[in-house]
Amino acid sequence: MIKKNLSIIILFWTLFGFAQFGNTPQIEEPVKWKTSVEKVSDTTYNLVFKASIEEQWHLYSQYNPEGASLPIEFYSDQADSLFVFKGKALESPTEKAFNKTFGKEEIFFSHKAMLKQPIRLLKADVKNIEVTLYGQACKTSCIQIQENFTFDLSKATTTIEPIPVAEISETKSVPKEKKGTSKSLLAIFFWSFLGGFAALLTPCVFPMIPMTVSFFMKQSKNKAQGIRNAIIYGISIVVIYVLIGSLVTLIFGADAMNEFSTSVTFNLVFFVILIVFALSFLGGFEIMLPSSWGTKVDEGVDKKGGIVGIFLMALALAIVSFSCTLPIVGTALAASATSGGVAPVISMLGFSTALALPFTLFAMFPGWLNAMPKSGGWLNTVKVFLGFLELAFAFKFLSNADLVLDIHWFEREAFIAIWIAVFGAMAFYLFGKIKLPHDDESSRISVGRFTLGLLALAFTLYLIPGLFGAPLKLISGFPPPLKYAESPYGVGFSKRLSGAVKQKKLPEGAHLGPHDIVSFDDYDEGMAYAKKVNKPVMLDFTGKACVNCRKMEDYVWSDPKVLQVLDNDVVLISLFVDFKELLPKEKQFTSEITGKKVRTIGNKWSEFQTVKYKTNTQPYYVLLNHKEEELITPYSYSSDVDAFYDWLQKGIKTF
Repeated sequence: MIKKNLSIIILFWTLFGFAQFGNTPQIEEPVKWKTSVEKVSDTTYNLVFKASIEEQWHLYSQYNPEGASLPIEFYSDQADSLFVFKGKALESPTEKAFNKTFGKEEIFFSHKAMLKQPIRLLKADVKNIEVTLYGQACKTSCIQIQENFTFDLSKATTTIEPIPVAEISETKSVPKEKKGTSKSLLAIFFWSFLGGFAALLTPCVFPMIPMTVSFFMKQSKNKAQGIRNAIIYGISIVVIYVLIGSLVTLIFGADAMNEFSTSVTFNLVFFVILIVFALSFLGGFEIMLPSSWGTKVDEGVDKKGGIVGIFLMALALAIVSFSCTLPIVGTALAASATSGGVAPVISMLGFSTALALPFTLFAMFPGWLNAMPKSGGWLNTVKVFLGFLELAFAFKFLSNADLVLDIHWFEREAFIAIWIAVFGAMAFYLFGKIKLPHDDESSRISVGRFTLGLLALAFTLYLIPGLFGAPLKLISGFPPPLKYAESPYGVGFSKRLSGAVKQKKLPEGAHLGPHDIVSFDDYDEGMAYAKKVNKPVMLDFTGKACVNCRKMEDYVWSDPKVLQVLDNDVVLISLFVDFKELLPKEKQFTSEITGKKVRTIGNKWSEFQTVKYKTNTQPYYVLLNHKEEELITPYSYSSDVDAFYDWLQKGIKTF
């Protein structure tokens, strides 16, 4: 057994090592193209581009917003002399999903794409049209797309192939499972289960446990029948809430809830709803269903009896506990909406399982009832505690709406400040310094309440440095990204200047890069400086629109030990493969190796990476000595801080 386990561990770490260091560089070609040309009239043609896209890769639409992944663009040296582009190309249907790193809702193609670019000839004798398509495709890494096409107009067909045109407003949302960023169904079940457990500890539900179990035991002829009835009761609770989840999925469609999750209206509506839920939990008012509903269900229980009667009892519990369970159920459904599909059903299965379990277990082991804590003021404390959590969670929806609109009304500092206020107030409440409606007058607090208060206070203190530029990795994904802020370096703080402070002035050709690391964006200038200061070079093949490049910089480079190395032990040269500034005419050329036109600075570095290192993905890191030789196998994307740090140290040691 030990040998078997050891073999599994060795195999795991072997595979992990390959995943980290990617020993075999390769040219990725996730998008394959087929082209044709259609003749509309003697002077008008459609240039048709059909793309086949590998699984999990995304190709970004012409309409992808600025500041996100790069959109498709068409270019031709012949434009405005032999022909003109007639507006943007028609596109086949696209998908969309919110990108937290860029703070933008991105528009892209999955699996396949079709574009038709209308052109109008300016000269009658034009035979061939040359067009270059630029774009970007991403998965865990990104590649820049540059494809050169030649269209023979003499082979144009007069048959016009229909294309399903998708207006941007009708773009459908991709299910988050396809993006690889959503919570798994198991995680949804787990968190909803915890929500159901929290609902158990509210004043509406907890007192019902001994009452209901005692009822089953007294009304049953024997213990076995009592247990059977309790099991049926528990199953009925599960069925009721799963039906709610199924109804939500049925009404809105399998993926429509996910589409709503990136909708401004959806996020604003849920912000208001959760604020109402929070105020209810805090004691402002009660959310109640009409009392007649409960009365009618109770009458049904008395009349029906048997399994139907037990089911109606479970329905009565759902109605009676409505004011306490609705906020938790609503929040669980809203959270599962970001995954789409059957997630609302799984969410309600987890919630109801936790809610139903105690009724069954206490019926099986009635002696446990004696160990249950008595109802009291602590139940209201739990309810208020949940109210504070609802209040904090509500502002995530408001933040989502602001990010989608990109109006910067609710930036990172405002979000963090509100969370500091909410969790600070929670700590004061748990310590008994704040009294709310329905609280008793007891001056003593329990050990459990005191412990929760300490945790709330500690979390509040943890949040405060976030106002001054701390990344707050524990809550990554909740606040707006670091760059979506009034002051990207933190309130009252301009720049870290760790790299620049040690020098009276920046080296010629250098600038301050991520985290104020002294960086070069020209290979020759950076290499010359590295020789001057006798340090190894770290080549950073990156892109302004590369999401995983930003993740590496935000979550790996920011680590103090990594930052220390990047500041002091290497010369950083960041080569942006998507930089669109044109090269001087005399330096533009067509590559003899790749056949691509090198027009821009980004084309130059992309060509350099492809030819020199036989790969075209970003981010891609290379450690070099002064002879431009690799010190260690290059490093691709991985958010493992220790792995990246070890890679740096091994390369520097070799130098």
